[in-house]
Amino acid sequence: MANRVTEEDVIAILPADTTLTEDTILPYVNSANVFVTDLLTGDLTDETLAEIEKWLAAHMATVTRERLSKEAGAGGAFIKYAGNWGEELTSTQFGQMVLMLDTTNAIRNLSKGKRSAWTYAIPGE
Repeated sequence: MANRVTEEDVIAILPADTTLTEDTILPYVNSANVFVTDLLTGDLTDETLAEIEKWLAAHMATVTRERLSKEAGAGGAFIKYAGNWGEELTSTQFGQMVLMLDTTNAIRNLSKGKRSAWTYAIPGE
């Protein structure tokens, strides 16, 4: 399936001082598309899937390429990054939007180790 969003869509929601380019964003858009398609297709509208894909790509890019800082220094040179590695999607505002947009809670349940399973009884002869 083709990506629901473009690199430009993702860059538009990143901070104005981002150094990420369309070329560096594309792999994250591709990954977000695969994830959203495999997990959520059929459960949400196409518009919602596109929004989740956009925010998820931004989350992926910022946790791997351009971590968001919440404090910076000067003379003593220090920086404190937003979010902790174990916090998964809650570690960035982009990931938090993904969780908010996913009204099925399928993504939140994945991070909690929950999986959907169905059992069927097949009558014997």
